[in-house]
Amino acid sequence: MRLNQVTVSVRDIDEAIAFYRRLGLRLIVRSPHYARFVCPDGGSSFSVHLCEPGAAIHSRTVVYFESERLDDWVTELQAKGVVFVQGPQDQRWLWREARLTDPSGNELCLYHAGENRLHPPWRVRDEQQ
Repeated sequence: MRLNQVTVSVRDIDEAIAFYRRLGLRLIVRSPHYARFVCPDGGSSFSVHLCEPGAAIHSRTVVYFESERLDDWVTELQAKGVVFVQGPQDQRWLWREARLTDPSGNELCLYHAGENRLHPPWRVRDEQQ
């Protein structure tokens, strides 16, 4: 199994497209109510969908994008005007994370975990083995 994409609701498609392109995602599908991007590494996709006019966006979902160049990436994005809620910080779960929101308020985490993403020291034993 492979995760295809995550889709978040946005208030303004054009604003969302500009924001996610600034993050480095490549636009591959565009319509008046939907856009899909491909991540620069790994072939993952991400999409945005226009919410109903006047609808509130109350997402508890956090979208994670990983980069081995996290600190440099954050610096580059800040130079492009992207505002972060939290700059890169080492976390107790052995990830380095920076936090921000998109123009519609969806929470994003830019991070680097390396081997600890799938193989943290506390990983449970695969029950199928």
